Amino acid sequence: MAQDYPVDISILNEISSKQFMKWVLFSEEEFISFIAKCSNLLTLSLDKLSWKHLKYINKDKLCLKRIIIADACFKLGHWPSHFKTSTSIVIPKPNKKLYDSSKSFWPIILLNIIEKIIEKVISNQLQFHSISKNFIHPSQLGGLKQRLAFDAGVALTHFIQSGWIKNNMANTLAFNIAQFFPTLNHFLLPLILRKTGFDSKVNHFFSNYLVGRKTQYFWNNFSFSFFNVDVRVGQGSALSPILYTLYLAHILHILEKHLKILKILVFILSFVNDGLLVA
Repeated sequence: MAQDYPVDISILNEISSKQFMKWVLFSEEEFISFIAKCSNLLTLSLDKLSWKHLKYINKDKLCLKRIIIADACFKLGHWPSHFKTSTSIVIPKPNKKLYDSSKSFWPIILLNIIEKIIEKVISNQLQFHSISKNFIHPSQLGGLKQRLAFDAGVALTHFIQSGWIKNNMANTLAFNIAQFFPTLNHFLLPLILRKTGFDSKVNHFFSNYLVGRKTQYFWNNFSFSFFNVDVRVGQGSALSPILYTLYLAHILHILEKHLKILKILVFILSFVNDGLLVA
């Protein structure tokens, strides 16, 4: 495992653990539903397959059963190394006057298509359990089912207009958690999943899922050798939004707790690693 930044895990003692919930096995219907929703027009995956190919394979029930390895992964606490490899294609952002800094480019991450569909199904189940047990903070919007970025605008408008009724002015302080994605602590995340009430097999799975990752960059005609990326969560993965949300949720719960103790009337709005404090 890559060396993580030191972290004081005693901070987790400030939030109570959710009631244990047994991890539910995946169903064929889940995979069929997610595959059907995927567009045939998207770029080919790392293994040169498209969703159109997977939809064709999906017609054969025997083939479908062979690609549904998610249950076995959780049972063994193992994520195949084949799925831990990605390719990052660096492309220029449009309409830039100069292309002399890294901010003028973005990486397009290519993953294996079987990996992508399995991660979509896992993400859906993680979201369902986390939201149903109220572990995700109510202020966390965007990147989640039924919690759109648009909702953040609606909530902020409500705060402002509520202030007007009382002849008060709303004040906001915007914040961004710098380097949030690259510095997600791999030791802390499984502990947070345990606090959320997930089955121990979920913790074991993600302890393996997070490590041993490799990627390579393609930039114009240049290609680079594979190198280790044992930091963060897989970029471009369907699991990234929910894992980052769970990682940040406990901090927001603790922050809200301290604000109440200090009797400070401040509302929180969070969108992944950006947020607003509204007074």
